[in-house]
Amino acid sequence: MPKEIFMPKLSSTMQVGTLLQWFKEEGDSVEVGEPLFEIMTDKINIEVESYEDGILLKRYFEEDDEVPINHVVGYIGEAGEEVPESPPGESGVSNKPDSPKSPESSEQQTETAPQEQPSEQPEKVRATPAARRVAREREVSLAEIEGSGPKGRVHQADVESFTTTASAAASSASSATPLAQKVAKAEGVELQDIAGSGPRGKIYRADVEKAKQPEAASQTVPAKRVKMAGMRKIVADRMLHSKTTAPHVTLNSEIDMVEVVAMRKRLLDPVEKQTGYRISYTEIIMKATAHALKRHPNINISLEGNEIVQHDAVHIGLAVALEDGLLVPVIKDADRKGLAELTADCKSAGQKAKSGKLKPDEMSEGTFTISNLGMYAVDTFNPVINQPESAILGIGRINEKPVGVDGQIVLRPMMGVSLSFDHRVIDGAPAAAFLTDLKAILENPLELLM
Repeated sequence: MPKEIFMPKLSSTMQVGTLLQWFKEEGDSVEVGEPLFEIMTDKINIEVESYEDGILLKRYFEEDDEVPINHVVGYIGEAGEEVPESPPGESGVSNKPDSPKSPESSEQQTETAPQEQPSEQPEKVRATPAARRVAREREVSLAEIEGSGPKGRVHQADVESFTTTASAAASSASSATPLAQKVAKAEGVELQDIAGSGPRGKIYRADVEKAKQPEAASQTVPAKRVKMAGMRKIVADRMLHSKTTAPHVTLNSEIDMVEVVAMRKRLLDPVEKQTGYRISYTEIIMKATAHALKRHPNINISLEGNEIVQHDAVHIGLAVALEDGLLVPVIKDADRKGLAELTADCKSAGQKAKSGKLKPDEMSEGTFTISNLGMYAVDTFNPVINQPESAILGIGRINEKPVGVDGQIVLRPMMGVSLSFDHRVIDGAPAAAFLTDLKAILENPLELLM
């Protein structure tokens, strides 16, 4: 009996998954644990593995298709078994085939498997001993190489040039979806000449078709249009939902960072020796924020349905900007960690986010978020709450400003901060008290040692 392949639910907020590519064609054999297809969900890419042995009998969706969770995307079974011709919908609703496969279709499917066998007659090829040695080392058939010597004699340089070109083509093919490879072959387009628009340069069918289009004769350059999909669409949907369901209020303040600047200078060498990373202002701000949240548990809350959840644990999300969106890895139990451990955790989380290696559980259970734009010429901004959390702290740049200190006007490193909160569950006075306490901690960071 054919077994369903369905779109898995990989997080509590996931409703749909975007199918990026299939790793198997219809008719291919599949073993348990082999990757079947790749999806994008919760702003990361996940390879979905097979839970069954057998033959991939049917694929209902192709690249860039959005599939609701638990909906059937294909079937695995024994050769010749009948499966529905159209998507049956949610897993378990229907498992009966619509129409049997004809013998002709089975023959066509069999014919799609590659049948070509490379000729193995190296002795009939004219080649130098050095060329034969390199061909053996690189496992290349001399019959496939066009020789540059007299009467087509293959030299060592010919073998090296052939393998270099083949390696580049294989590298390009490995970064392209199966459908993109098929279209490129049919259109005579070299994949290594195409810049992919997908994650980490992955080449999609649209990239191949775009490369095939002739240049416009007109000098007018049309506006570029990009479909809102994948990570960008997920971010857009969540930001819209947050802004339209939660009444945002933002409080702004300035913090004198002279003591934090001095503390960071003193900690640079010892923290780097212990962790291999240089401590940044982000880790010190995160530690101070966690300290303040423990004092103000009415800020460390979430709204789930009609219930206000007051969290004992302090799990702080750190917004990480990417080229096509942002991710928010969560630093668990930030209040219990020292500055060295926070530095290692934050740096590791940032690297995973930028390389697309974050797992769903590494972005879950956040109770508060920090968004740091201090590396840009930004003083303050109004960050959008990362629901179901109820507050988010925006960090601006540290900039020298003239301020009054003990009756004197002096230049001090001042940092702008912005606290956005959900006014349904947090009132202005508690939010202001939290921000005031955070300011006091950062202006006297020795409190973090108490």
